[in-house]
Amino acid sequence: MKRYIFFLLIIFSFNSNSQIYDPVSWEFSKNKIDNKRYELVFTANIDDGWYIYSQYLKGDGPVPTEFTFQGSSNFNLIDKVKEDDANEAYDPNFEMLLKFFKKKAVFVQQIEIVNEKSPFSVKGDIYFMTCDEKQCLPPEIIEFDFKFNEDKSHNFVSSSLSEESVNKIGNSASKKSKNFWLLFFISFLSGFAALLTPCVFPMIPMTVSYFTKASKTKSKGIFNAIIYGISIIIIYVALGVGVSNIFGADALNNMATNVYFNIAFFLLLIVFGASFLGAFDLTLPSSWINKSDKASDKGGYIGIFFMAFTLALVSFSCTGPIVGTLLVEAASGGYFGPIIGMLGFSLAIAIPFAIFAAFPGWLNSLPQSGGWLNSVKVTLGFLEIALAFKFLSNADLVLQLHLLERELFIAIWVVIFMLLTFYLLGFIRFAHDSDLKYLSVTRLSLAIITGAFTIYMIPGLWGAPLKLINAFPPPMHYSESPNGFSTNSTNKTENNIELKSGTHLGPQGIYVFHDYEKGLEHAKKENLPVMIDFTGWACVNCRKMEEQVWSDNEVKEILKNEIVIVSLYVDERTKLSEENQYETTLAGKPKKVRTIGDKWMVLQANLYGTNSQPYYVFIDHSGNQLIESANYQDYGTVDKFKDWLIRGLNEFNNI
Repeated sequence: MKRYIFFLLIIFSFNSNSQIYDPVSWEFSKNKIDNKRYELVFTANIDDGWYIYSQYLKGDGPVPTEFTFQGSSNFNLIDKVKEDDANEAYDPNFEMLLKFFKKKAVFVQQIEIVNEKSPFSVKGDIYFMTCDEKQCLPPEIIEFDFKFNEDKSHNFVSSSLSEESVNKIGNSASKKSKNFWLLFFISFLSGFAALLTPCVFPMIPMTVSYFTKASKTKSKGIFNAIIYGISIIIIYVALGVGVSNIFGADALNNMATNVYFNIAFFLLLIVFGASFLGAFDLTLPSSWINKSDKASDKGGYIGIFFMAFTLALVSFSCTGPIVGTLLVEAASGGYFGPIIGMLGFSLAIAIPFAIFAAFPGWLNSLPQSGGWLNSVKVTLGFLEIALAFKFLSNADLVLQLHLLERELFIAIWVVIFMLLTFYLLGFIRFAHDSDLKYLSVTRLSLAIITGAFTIYMIPGLWGAPLKLINAFPPPMHYSESPNGFSTNSTNKTENNIELKSGTHLGPQGIYVFHDYEKGLEHAKKENLPVMIDFTGWACVNCRKMEEQVWSDNEVKEILKNEIVIVSLYVDERTKLSEENQYETTLAGKPKKVRTIGDKWMVLQANLYGTNSQPYYVFIDHSGNQLIESANYQDYGTVDKFKDWLIRGLNEFNNI
């Protein structure tokens, strides 16, 4: 206990960026149905960006919301707790189909009163977990107490929006802004790829020549070309606005994650890819093109707009698959995702028309139209087909069919990129390809890149992590051989810790302690520093950290041989003995410590001012913190985490 008090004295010098998250507040009320029956209403008010889970979850995923009622002879429960219709979507973090609530969740339990005169209470608690897109907080217990047969009605509110929550929302908005910039950049590159297809590229000199010849002055031609480019942007952005308005933000998120939509996206991208390979052409009705072309003859700005609209219709066979794929990917950005995606895409197409209209002499520097344009189209077709299997993999993970496990997925990608390499080298030809008389430097360079990428993926068939494409294949555990084909038996004295009471085999084959005191005692014996690892069984970022960072050879060597790891699971539900249970205050609210997880969660929150995981603390044998704490957001890369470990070791050795 003295050590814990000392921690409190030094906390402020090391944790200026720590934060207690409190994204959910509960309100309790009751409604009278008749003389004997009441509805107990439990309302969760949830901050933007956060969500809690339904009572009905399957599998080893996040913690479902649970209601526990203390038994009493004064009332009877009628059926089970009912809940609102929950959102249902595939969660890529937990890799399963989940039911969850955003912004607000209402649960109702009906009771029948047995004793209608004497005062009594309906008591119990709610056990729930709160998550956002990046992290999950430790499960929390909220107690309720409904009074009956008293003069005054009662309404109970457990918490309100805190200053930390406001700051958190601001940080979340900042991260979302960064994601939008990434989406814009990817969309811009996609537009540039569409520009290099045989449907669009030849239109550049034709359109620019038209504006420069039809305009009386050069400045007028430039101005008309700019209007033409702006019209292209308006047309595609309007498409993004239309998609967002028709489906809405929630539906778009579900489209990006729902199992059925993932299957639909797979089929759609296969069709797009086959079209790019030359199996058939995707075309819009000719009547649409004719009407748009006729409208472009009116002249003026309206005519220019319909010229741009005609370009969009005529080039659909090339741009349609790219636009469709881009809208699918942008759907995860919510309402503004498709709009930003179409803005970036159209900007890449519109800019060249304006630039070449301003400097028509530059047209001579453009490569001549030819077979290389179809090669771009075919290359995009291979990429479309490769991406399609990511969506099929998502659906397979949700349904747990194990039809597209990691090895099969990687094998398919190896074949796709191997065929693409052969195509770039000229060994494979498709229907619309021209004769390849010689191999250009550009084509050879691309073949080297795709060939090297193909070879890089092959070890993944035998358990290699493939960090470059970590987000695409199924996870390591969703495999025919989760531990690889050459897994060695574990040495019981690995990490210089004998396998005995108090030690556990942890991530990456590293032995860890789950008890703080035992871990500190062993560290003193071996003269090693301690790393406290605040983690959770349902902590997605903890698993990412362990798989992507702890797996590095240098990091693993330090963790195994140079420090003692004490892993404290804040969501461990093993009950403490009665004499060890107590009540404390957490973030200004009363908190009962009933489980081992509660104990570690309160320890982390009170000593280090945060309740997010993973959270790493470097301490010496006296419990003194040696350097700043590390979290996933700021230290989630190999280089940063390794540097943090080395600085901690140096500080320990200097004492």
